Amino acid sequence: MGTSSVASPLCTWLVAACMSVSCDEEHSFKPSAFQSPERLSRRARRRRLASKCSAGGHDFPGGLISSFCGSSLQGLMSSYLALEPCEEYYSSKGLSSLAFFSDNGFSLFGSRNRPMTRRQRRMNRAAHSGKTMAVSVQPSKEVITEKPLTKQRRVVVTGMSVVTPIGHYPDIFYNNLLEGVSGISDIEAFDCAQFPTRIAGEIKSFEPDGWVAPKLSKRADKFMLYMLTAGKKALADGGITEEVMRELRKDKCGVLIGSAMGGMKVFNDALEALRVSYKKMNPFCVPFATTNMGSAMLAMDIGWMGPNYSISTACATSNFCILNAAQHIVRGEADMMLCGGSDATIIPIGLGGFVACRALSERNSDPTKASRPWDINRDGFVMGEGAGVLLLEELEHAKERGANIYAEFLGGSFTCDAYHMTEPHPEGSGIVLCIEKALAQSGVAREDVNYINAHATSTPAGDLKEYQALARCFGQNPELRVNSTKSMIGHLLGAAGAVEAVATVQAIRTGWVHPNINLEDPDEGVDMNVLVGPKKERLDIKVALSNSFGFGGHNSSILFAPYKKLW
Repeated sequence: MGTSSVASPLCTWLVAACMSVSCDEEHSFKPSAFQSPERLSRRARRRRLASKCSAGGHDFPGGLISSFCGSSLQGLMSSYLALEPCEEYYSSKGLSSLAFFSDNGFSLFGSRNRPMTRRQRRMNRAAHSGKTMAVSVQPSKEVITEKPLTKQRRVVVTGMSVVTPIGHYPDIFYNNLLEGVSGISDIEAFDCAQFPTRIAGEIKSFEPDGWVAPKLSKRADKFMLYMLTAGKKALADGGITEEVMRELRKDKCGVLIGSAMGGMKVFNDALEALRVSYKKMNPFCVPFATTNMGSAMLAMDIGWMGPNYSISTACATSNFCILNAAQHIVRGEADMMLCGGSDATIIPIGLGGFVACRALSERNSDPTKASRPWDINRDGFVMGEGAGVLLLEELEHAKERGANIYAEFLGGSFTCDAYHMTEPHPEGSGIVLCIEKALAQSGVAREDVNYINAHATSTPAGDLKEYQALARCFGQNPELRVNSTKSMIGHLLGAAGAVEAVATVQAIRTGWVHPNINLEDPDEGVDMNVLVGPKKERLDIKVALSNSFGFGGHNSSILFAPYKKLW
């Protein structure tokens, strides 16, 4: 490699250090009252040594030098660490990081003297000889393993699955929605006579048999069981057979499924056991309670080694996960992503917590009528439980394996109200900004959006603020239709966005949008020409928007459309 682009590590650091205090006359070093003569002499020695390095044939590009000018130590460190090792570095074996520094053990993170071992001194001398290692200002071409993306990668939906109070398969779930079937009923899992709310969208029967190992199903929290089951069913729905799985690049397949509340029951049971003795506690109580463990366990089960983590943004969790999963595909970091959310909080501590917030409906005498978005008599949301998972895939990857494409994911956005823990911004500014950013980043014209699956939880403030924001963004669109899936299944918290994303994709596939049940007396200012009525309606969807908002002021909007070939 030429000397114009290569310098020894020691000289590189020293010149960078000098440049951070002395680049030109404008940034010349000026003594300060807070700097000792000893410190001045050290700076002077560094400048002299840097001059010798430069005279020795190590020239530095002006761009690199100017990047250090006037920088702080933090800037110096980040600039230095940004330098990529060149090919000679990769060909050297076992080179210690201490070889970057002088014999006294000086490092970027401090100048404390430490004794060096014989091996470290030998390796240090080898590095200074210039025969073992060099630092390249620009990485060698050989280091780049993949070609940069030259065009926007398109993301499509090729698999889906749900676990809900009205069905555990997308078709059954959506057919029940179209028929206006409610999944809200009396809570049966525990005695809740002491609570003012005794209803929920509770899953009455769920069997993970065939999807989750029996031993795990006995120990894990329901949120994890819902997630594992929905994730595997989404793979099956996407045509990922064992044969297909063997052909996949596992490092390009990831899992991003979140949870708002995590394993609350496992954690609560552990606390009860602790009252007796720590020896009675479930040894898995900590990992099974964390929100990331469902994603991790699913990846372990199917062997996917790509991006794997979870996001927890209250009731906006699923949309955040879906959008971030799509971005991994767009950036070329993954070809396939399982994404969505799962929650199971219909237990005493979960119910009691939301009752204490005064957020829940108390319409116990008529459970199926309790969740009533935009109706003037709504009195709070109804808790639900379940999971939703989408299989997102890069378009060319999906076409190559002959996948069935349900819809195209166009993009989305998220914002923060920065206003209140539980209440929406009174002007709906965060929601409006979120929708506008989603449209802009996806390249979608607002007149093309003709279906919205709203967040609409059946709370007095939330429903109206969202409707007003939608009116501001899409008020001039006479074709717009808006509904709320929560009117029939309640609010699935962190799973809500994913389950509603499945409903949105099903609306695109079938050409039917489900009704808003219980909307008998619309709130003041709500236009029934925009909201879907009590019966399903035929709609040729151009672009669909799905909203999810969460405690903490989290806003999220994602966009889907029918898949269209571009020739």
